[in-house]
Amino acid sequence: MSYQPVVVGSGLAGWRFIERTYDAQYEAFGKSAVLERDTDYFEQNIGSIQSASDLVSDRRLLGVALGAFGLKDDLDNRYFIQKILEDGTSADSALANRLADDRYSKFSQAFGFGPGETVKTGDVASMGEILDSHKAQEFEIAVGETDETLRIALYTQHSLVDLANSDASDDTLWYKVMGTAPLRSLFETALGLPEAFGQIDLDRQLGVFKERLEQFTGNDSIQQFREPESLERITNLYLARSQISETGGVNSSGSNALVLLQAAIQ
Repeated sequence: MSYQPVVVGSGLAGWRFIERTYDAQYEAFGKSAVLERDTDYFEQNIGSIQSASDLVSDRRLLGVALGAFGLKDDLDNRYFIQKILEDGTSADSALANRLADDRYSKFSQAFGFGPGETVKTGDVASMGEILDSHKAQEFEIAVGETDETLRIALYTQHSLVDLANSDASDDTLWYKVMGTAPLRSLFETALGLPEAFGQIDLDRQLGVFKERLEQFTGNDSIQQFREPESLERITNLYLARSQISETGGVNSSGSNALVLLQAAIQ
């Protein structure tokens, strides 16, 4: 038996329902037969994996490993993933370090197959974290099957906070946001940027992102999202603008969304 998360409404109303029911729904989702089978298989077999080649050769293990970092779409890109793992992250030239999306570097670090690194597949605690993350990501995917904007909102609650708490410079953090598809989508929507925005020069994009964010929050730094209030504000802004976009802002639902948007940025 599998559990499909219940989503009631869209936009801010749907988000409030998810917030209220999250713990109960997440617990029920964790008991899904498919998730339990994948968890059991991972626990029983990951300790025998000693190389990147071993991991990519086991599609079922790889699916859990990639899913934990929101990278399940790369399941069939075995050569690419093996290169990510084998290069590790200690060298600047490592493939994961040359990609804007830092999910790849986190993925590589989690297993320790790179030069001079310690293989972590035998570390029960570390692999337990992988399973916890996989469960969370699968729940988000399940929510996204009903409403993709709510999936992105859920993803943002942990990924943006992790990014904000890192030691990188603020411009580096912005480039990581710009290179991570779900976060980029959230900021483009929340800040009212057009679809063609991604086609302009990267440095110009950075300037516009920072300028727009400062207009709405009084601060252009990603580090502000260490604070729950700032995270809630950008999430509300994203959901309200998404709702306006869906309704076209011309009917009663659109008018209601506009009121919500105005409340979100107060």
